[in-house]
Amino acid sequence: MAKKLQRKVPVRPQAAASTTPGGGGGAARGPLIGGRTVSTRALAEFTTQLAVLLDAGIPITKCLRILEGQLAPGLLRRTVAEVLEDVEGGTSLSEALAKHGGVFDSLYTNMVRAGEAGGVQEEILNRLAGFMEKSEEIKSRVRGALAYPVSVLVIATVVLILVFAFVIPQFENIFLQQFGSLDKMPASTQLIIGMGRHLSAWWWAYLAGGVLIYVLHRMLVAKVEVYRRGRDGFMLRIPVFGTLIGKSLVSRFTRTFGTLIQSGVPHLSALDIVRGSIGNVHMVRSVSMIHASIREGSGIAVPMGESGMFDDIVVNMVDVGEQTGELDRMLQKIADRYETEVDRTIDTTFSIVESLLIVVLAVGVGFIVFALFSPLITLMNSIR
Repeated sequence: MAKKLQRKVPVRPQAAASTTPGGGGGAARGPLIGGRTVSTRALAEFTTQLAVLLDAGIPITKCLRILEGQLAPGLLRRTVAEVLEDVEGGTSLSEALAKHGGVFDSLYTNMVRAGEAGGVQEEILNRLAGFMEKSEEIKSRVRGALAYPVSVLVIATVVLILVFAFVIPQFENIFLQQFGSLDKMPASTQLIIGMGRHLSAWWWAYLAGGVLIYVLHRMLVAKVEVYRRGRDGFMLRIPVFGTLIGKSLVSRFTRTFGTLIQSGVPHLSALDIVRGSIGNVHMVRSVSMIHASIREGSGIAVPMGESGMFDDIVVNMVDVGEQTGELDRMLQKIADRYETEVDRTIDTTFSIVESLLIVVLAVGVGFIVFALFSPLITLMNSIR
């Protein structure tokens, strides 16, 4: 079916509306409109419901009208209403969706267009919904794994700020009354009190500096290719996390590319869409190498191996898929394997992070307690 569709589906590559330098792509990331965005989960549910209604033989206009009535007020409902108006005016569904690139990105609209041309719209929509659900599942796992360490870090930061702002100044007054000078206190106490004084005097500079660094970083990512390339390369070289990022990129590439060509989208058009939905500069360069190789009549496996972004087993599996004519199925197998590895890596990585975070916090709190109570012990010994 995939080969038959690929020969007769005239899919035009779309400009990647959701592409931002250094940012990833996704089927549901849209710009802020009225303070809201469309979540991937909501869009996946909409797509699944649309596929079910179409499979029941209901005309597309009635399907859209039913779904519009079921949707909660918001961006997606307004968008579906506009799409329905265009479709009732004679526009095809894919062209109507393409007008709303902030909600339905190029991957979504091109797969819908492939379904229209091949007469398998329900199958394509179900495949698209499954793709989005898998992407959302990975994001949810990462967010869930991050929740605990991030919450601990935030709480610890707030507690430390309160300690340096209110507790340490009280101890400092007591110590100065007893010792008369900061030089007579233990070195650890001098360090803690000095840090408290410094943070109290220059907190505004740290806050302004943090905001400035963030704004400058965003500007450089958006406008400077060399900086973006360096940032993406650094992220891939970070111990443990770099491996997780690399596997996620391979999984996203193979899942997206495999889903597109399985749906009948021509290889070059599919690679254009994939290139617009992957934010890492080095992976984009690899996709461009594969695109150039196909355009010149060569295969996919060789440029994948030369890019340095894919393991030998991935390259060999793609080579086998090309030779057997089952590239789409092989890409889906690779995506399944790497998604499993990503899940395993997430569990291992964040277990290590949680342990290290607890150790670091324990050492930091212990040092502060030691620094504050050392002078008290000295005073008690002198009294004795």
